[in-house]
Amino acid sequence: MAFDFKKEYKEFYMPKGTPSIVIVPKMNYIAVRGSGNPNDENGEYKQAIGLLYGIAFTIKMSKKGDHQIDGYFDYVVPPLEGFWWQDGVTGVDYTRKDSFQWISVIRLPDFVTKEDFDWAVNEATKKKKQDFSKVEFFTYDEGLCVQCMHIGAYDDEPATIEAMHRFMEEQGYVLDITDHRMHHEIYLSDARKVAPEKLKTVVRHPIKVKGANRPVDDCSAPTGVKRRS
Repeated sequence: MAFDFKKEYKEFYMPKGTPSIVIVPKMNYIAVRGSGNPNDENGEYKQAIGLLYGIAFTIKMSKKGDHQIDGYFDYVVPPLEGFWWQDGVTGVDYTRKDSFQWISVIRLPDFVTKEDFDWAVNEATKKKKQDFSKVEFFTYDEGLCVQCMHIGAYDDEPATIEAMHRFMEEQGYVLDITDHRMHHEIYLSDARKVAPEKLKTVVRHPIKVKGANRPVDDCSAPTGVKRRS
């Protein structure tokens, strides 16, 4: 049976509908950076998704070709994710979608090296006759976060985020969104096929211990929160 990241790492992909604290380890991703309204029919965002899946499936299907990846095992391509921000805004303002900046990503299995990734970009470029130069190998160490499963339309996320922030404050944390720690969403539903009120999205925000001026790595393992690598 193919390895499914959502099932094997439920604490990261299938949180409860109530907020929780989690420590997210360093992960590698296929990534495309861009800006603008994700709902624009022919906008950058929809083009980026096509590029991400082009590389994701080139890597997944490498087992059938000449390029054999060391340590490869069959797996389900992980869900689409996104890191979002806007200049001058802490978190996101859903009424100003045109000002969104984002990094759209799909997680890579740990066995995929930078060399394997570069091979996939070259292979996809040749086979699909498409420009994949915007795609990058992206490593992100997310660390200490508050997260929650949001069920409903994307524009209704503020209510879930408000609950997350209340919970983190009750637990002794404060928000830690910076230029390097961003609003994060994981999309578990296909918005083309699922009604808005039934969409499942993991919403995650970076946090730190209240009053801590230390780097995140130094204060990211408080009592009662387990780290999983």
